[in-house]
Parts: sequence; C-alpha cells; structure tokens
Amino acid sequence: MSAGRAVAEAGAEARPRIVAALIRITGDWTLAEDCAQEALALALERWPRDGVPANPGGWLMTVARNRAIDVLRRATVERRKLEELARLSPAPEAAAGEGVVDDRLRLIFTCCHPALPLEARVALTLRTIAGVPTGDIARAFLVTESTMTRRLTRAKTRIADAGIPYRVPAGAALTERLPGVLAVLYLLFTRGYDADGEPAFAEEAIRLARLLDRLMPGDPEIRALLALFLLQHSRRAARRDDAGELRTLDRQDRSRWDHAAIAEALALLPATGGQYALQARIAACHVRDPADWPAIAALYDELARLLPSPVVALNRAVAHGYAHGPDAGLVLLAEARAGGALDGYPYAVAAEADLTARAGRADRAVVLFEQAAAAAHSEPERRALLARAEELTAR
Repeated sequence: MSAGRAVAEAGAEARPRIVAALIRITGDWTLAEDCAQEALALALERWPRDGVPANPGGWLMTVARNRAIDVLRRATVERRKLEELARLSPAPEAAAGEGVVDDRLRLIFTCCHPALPLEARVALTLRTIAGVPTGDIARAFLVTESTMTRRLTRAKTRIADAGIPYRVPAGAALTERLPGVLAVLYLLFTRGYDADGEPAFAEEAIRLARLLDRLMPGDPEIRALLALFLLQHSRRAARRDDAGELRTLDRQDRSRWDHAAIAEALALLPATGGQYALQARIAACHVRDPADWPAIAALYDELARLLPSPVVALNRAVAHGYAHGPDAGLVLLAEARAGGALDGYPYAVAAEADLTARAGRADRAVVLFEQAAAAAHSEPERRALLARAEELTAR
C-alpha cells in the first residue's frame, strides 16, 4: 500500500476520533480540526520517507495531541487542560478504550443538535466528522466558500453560547434525539445521491451510518437506514449509460449493480421498524428481478400512514400505477396533487407523464414530459425527460 493511500485510510478512520477527543478536552472546535489536519499533512510528508507506522491512527493522535499542547501552551491556557491533553493516550487503537468511542458518539450528537438549523447540522457533520473541505460543502449547498465558512462559524458559536452539552443523551432524551441524527445522515446521503450530487457525500453518509451502528449496536432504525443507503448506492454505477445519460431503474444494466452491497443490506434489514425500515424494504423489493410492485405498493400504503407527506403520496401513486395499472396510479396522483403541495414539482409532472404514456395517451405524455424537463432541477434530469418525449414522438 502506498504511503498516500495509507494516510487517506488512516485519516478517514482516525480523524473523527482525534477531533472528538480534542474538542472534549479543549472545547475548541477550530483548534481540534486544525490539529487533526496538521497531523495528516505531516503524515503525507513523513510516511513516504520514513514508512507507514505500525499504528497509523495512534501516530496521528499523538501528533495532533502534541500540536494542541503547543498551541495551548503558547496561549497560556489553564494547566488543567494541558494535563488532560498530556494524559490523552497515544496507545494502539485496539486498546484505546471506550472513552474514545464515546467521544465520536458525543461529536455526532453535538453536530446534530436540534438547536441548530438542519442545514447547519449537515454542514457541521460534513466538516467536523467527515473532514470534507469547506469549499466542497459550499458547492453542495450552492453558496460561496466564505458564506459557508461563516455558517460553520455561527454553528460552532451557537453551540458554545447556548451551552449545548458535549455528550450523548440518555434514556428518553436519546430516543427523542436519535431520529434527528438519522435525519441528518439521510439528508447527507440524498445530497450525494441526487443526479448531480457529490458521490463522496453519499459515501460519507454510509461510513457514518456504519460508525453509528457500531457505536449503538442493535438499534433497528440505524440498521435500516444503513441498509437503505447500501441498497440505493449499490445502483450508482448503473444510473448512467456509457454516454453519461441517466437511466431509470427499469432500464439499468443489473450486472453493474454492487451485488455484495445488496447482500449486506438484505442481511441488515429488520423485518419491522419505522420509516427507514419501510423505505429499505421498498428498496429491497426494487432489486428483485422483476421488481415486486404489488409489495412496493403495499409498503407505500404503510409508509403513507406512518409518514404522510406529498412526496410519499406521489411515490405511492407511482407504485400503485405499476402494481395495479396506470389509471389507478393517475387517480392517486390526482389526490396527492389536490392540495397544491406538488405544484411545480418536476417529479410529479414526470410521474404523470410516465403513467399517461403507459395508459396509451402518448400525445398528452409528450407535453407532460416537456413540461417536467422545463422545471427539472438538473441538466441530466432535463435531458432524460426530453429523451422520453422524443421516444414517444418517434413511435
């Protein structure tokens, strides 16, 4: 393994531990992130020359700890913090103990605290836990890097000023807070899985879901969310053809799916559970050949009762359209759009276009596909919708 790859792998695993431990002791988010980054930079400089250490994570922890000690000493901060830092063990990771694990869990729950706006939670999770550069986060949120820097600073200030505790809640508070943490990971994954999203964000969501599953083993919704991510991400390589154009699920080359990830997800999938379990079971039905549309429709009925929303109602209509005929789907779609919540939503127009085409009304479907393309959120989606319109016209 090359030294550069060793640094990347050690950094992905050790960076959350280092940042979490330094934040716990110093209370300084920026110092913790800077010291972790400097440790990685020093590893890139030294490991190619000196060789990869036997315990890469312990090496990075020691360097980051020593750097923090230097900074705090120069700043003449309290001796207590220096003493605590000096006691921070550089021992091998296998002997690191539960304290370090708890630090990572504390950091996840702090970044995802409900006192912060949802976008700030996602951005702070990306920056602090995943180590994603601020510029990359800014591009994902369609803002400038300076704007994102200010948002991250405000989030950290809010944590300090509001006295948000750096800990994992217990008992009923944990039950109340966990859905918020999972919602952040879900949004993070979605940001990476969208047609024009950043794949690394989806991969980070999977990595963090794995981490959360290790730190809180046995929780069915965590396992269900991880299974959902794996099932969705398993199809990423098949979502575009060789020309880079989007392919709908029914037109994908299944040989390009990640079948190992699918097998892992199916093994994780709980038989019962909440919204993520239902969504994961729906995704599992999609990977069958052919897709089990009657089961998908029944699961969407359950999801609509548990989590009523316009988007769930839209997906339920599509599922019923494939399970019980396009006209049945169009009836449910009209009900979902009746309140006006889906007005201007391109996926609702695209769904109507698809169901209308399958019902044999091609001329009307062409118009709808063109309307959906005009409102599409991304250029790949626009081209895919126009291609469907052109196919119908050619027929």
